[in-house]
Amino acid sequence: MAKHGKVSMAVVRRLPKYHRYLGELMENDIKRISSYELSKLTGFTASQIRQDFNNFGGFGQQGYGYNVEELYNQLGNILGLDKGYNTIIIGAGNLGQAIANYRNFDNRGFRLIGIFEKNPRYMGLKIRDIPIMDIDELEGFSKDHKVDIAVITTPKEAAQEIADRVIALGVEAIWNFAPVDIKVPEGIVVENVHLSESLLALSFLIKESKRESENV
Repeated sequence: MAKHGKVSMAVVRRLPKYHRYLGELMENDIKRISSYELSKLTGFTASQIRQDFNNFGGFGQQGYGYNVEELYNQLGNILGLDKGYNTIIIGAGNLGQAIANYRNFDNRGFRLIGIFEKNPRYMGLKIRDIPIMDIDELEGFSKDHKVDIAVITTPKEAAQEIADRVIALGVEAIWNFAPVDIKVPEGIVVENVHLSESLLALSFLIKESKRESENV
């Protein structure tokens, strides 16, 4: 299975959806699926699915379809889920706690090993047996634990400073939920998740749906 050049982000964004649906097919003991059948599940065209997979050398055989478990595992490898990543959360408010309690991260190789917060009222609390630590302990903790990913759920005023600190400690990637775009050096991966922007997009879609209904 060879990778052909740089894969577009549009393709990358579709891979997790394929992976999720294939996992559900495995749970239902489905052994094989065609690109047409997969298109009905995902909402992408069969042609688009085949083009996406061809970025990585293609899978399956014409007239035979895809082996569901094999394709699930191959996509998991492409997504890096076979690697395993030590993850910390910085910001133990409602959002940070919700993310910490999401157990599916462990199933996908994202191991939560630390939670940090500056508010003293959170100190000593545990989430899934992981104690919430003072943010001032971050540097010492990182000397004893390799941290691959930092999840930032702080207020926007603190996000850039936190990002700079974790990058200095050798963190390779940041999952940023603070409502601000953080700046990182080349070579550091950052995924900004702006919940308010998603809500605004949803508001627009609701408005457009109502407008179309009124024009029918």
